[in-house]
Amino acid sequence: MVSNPDLQKMQNIVEWLKAVPYEVLRKGQLYNAEELYRGYEPSEDVEKDKASFADCYDSRVYRHFMEQGKIAKETNEMAARAIHDQGIHTALKAFFAEHDPKRCVGVMGGHAILRTDPMFATIVMMCKRLTEEGFMMVSGGGPGAMEATHLGAWMAGRTDEETQEVIRELAEKAPSFKDNGWVASALQVMHRYPQQKYVSLGIPTWLYGHEPSTPFATHIAKLFMNSVREDVILTVAYGGIIYTPGSAGTLQEIFQDAVQNHYLSLGFSSPMIFMGKKFWTDDVPVWPLIQHLVATGRYKNMLLTLSDDPAEIENVLLDFQKRIPQKIGG
Repeated sequence: MVSNPDLQKMQNIVEWLKAVPYEVLRKGQLYNAEELYRGYEPSEDVEKDKASFADCYDSRVYRHFMEQGKIAKETNEMAARAIHDQGIHTALKAFFAEHDPKRCVGVMGGHAILRTDPMFATIVMMCKRLTEEGFMMVSGGGPGAMEATHLGAWMAGRTDEETQEVIRELAEKAPSFKDNGWVASALQVMHRYPQQKYVSLGIPTWLYGHEPSTPFATHIAKLFMNSVREDVILTVAYGGIIYTPGSAGTLQEIFQDAVQNHYLSLGFSSPMIFMGKKFWTDDVPVWPLIQHLVATGRYKNMLLTLSDDPAEIENVLLDFQKRIPQKIGG
């Protein structure tokens, strides 16, 4: 029999779930840009633009997240976040029931890569091509290399000239995600070039909520728990992962992915492709380290590629499609 104090605790939890600024029960639905940025009305007036952005759904959830603590102090809040994130997992399962997980390819890289950086354009054009070849791009769903990934997927089916013009336009309006107009400029591109055929999956987190989620991802699985989010990104990229230049977060992902592949955690190993020979060999010498670990037997089952050539990367991914198990992700 439930005691009165227990009933009161249960009632308190229910009231908390109703009061939080995010939808706790996702009902099998992922986010999209329209929902995350609901309430945001871009304005040429900088102060009005900032005020409007601060009032959108995503911003309000982030403020609440920070107020309650990155590690929630209240049991009620912990429960609300857990229920929300479980709903996102349910939605992801439904998403992959409709989209072939074998074709899911991840792109990892620095959030601080500017829209003016040549690497940004390279990632955009590569991901555009991969999407047109039938791959589905996934990333951490933020700015920098992540935005470039989804911009490429969004522009799939358009001409290269249109895509390059969009890259120049975005670079002129807001080179960095810290610049006013970063989200607004993306929304303008989306309005001008609607995408109705191709999809991409962004998996951001409110832990890094100061980095806005890229609107270009057609499906957004935003989570509170970053540790879970990192594992999800690396797990669902069944078709392989491309590592573009990045810093601490990208390095973490490399070695976490290597563990999955070494132990064949999913039953098979997926390609790990390092894009940027000089960066991964000299600037951040991960490539020679992994080669050494393979040579000494500390890493096994690695499918490794180091390349600066998007065409070579595409061929590696296409070749892997001939060998990937037919039934995965069960």
